[in-house]
Amino acid sequence: MSSSIVLCEKEGANCIITINRDEKRNAINQDVYYGIRDAMLGVYTDPAVLTIIVRGAGKGFSSGIDFNFLAGMGIIGGTQAHVRMKIREGQEIMNLIEDVEKPVIFAIHGYCFGAALELVLAGDFRVAQTGTKIGIQETAIGFIPDTGGIARLTALVGPSFAKELIMTAGTIDADEAKAMGLVNRVADDAMEGALKLAHEIGRNAPLAVGLVKKLVRCGRHLDTRTFLELEAIGQTLVCNTEDAKEGVTAKLQKRRAKFEGK
Repeated sequence: MSSSIVLCEKEGANCIITINRDEKRNAINQDVYYGIRDAMLGVYTDPAVLTIIVRGAGKGFSSGIDFNFLAGMGIIGGTQAHVRMKIREGQEIMNLIEDVEKPVIFAIHGYCFGAALELVLAGDFRVAQTGTKIGIQETAIGFIPDTGGIARLTALVGPSFAKELIMTAGTIDADEAKAMGLVNRVADDAMEGALKLAHEIGRNAPLAVGLVKKLVRCGRHLDTRTFLELEAIGQTLVCNTEDAKEGVTAKLQKRRAKFEGK
């Protein structure tokens, strides 16, 4: 994999991952998938990184799947077992984004289509630049979304909006996406909006933030009483940490807490 396809750099407490195929509209191929995977794994347990931001270089976030890559995967005309194996590879990368115990923010600008939308759905937050066009268009070429585009989109916006977006293969703008809950914020500049959100999150205790992410993922399909039990168990894990002690002390002393993730 070319190291220039996906760039990874640390800026303060943020890890910034950039899809860098502007000449191909940041179309997603194996190098992009593996580059994002490797970048995530590289900071998975790094205590200095509090937040991960993923963006696209150039005119837009990503146009979706690279059709040359798709044609070379062997899924068209391949055996069902082969198709499922290749799909699972993509799903596992999305699951990794969902599993990393740090907030993952996608900064979306210009356009975000198809497989790119499936990618951002695996993140915790989506900040879209004003005017960004968003769509999931697999049905227009005879396919269906297969790396979370149905499952995560339905969980996020509900079955009615999910079916409309997928079945029409149409596009919506950033404001429409926010209205249905697909994106968290709309900003004049996606990266500035993502950095602002990262700063707001980064002021808080990283162990607690990471645990909340995990509990939301694990508990969202549970009944309320079982979910409450998870909350209680989670609280027992963080209440005796140095961060919790610092947080209470800072409140009593009327100052901003200085968390160290311990």
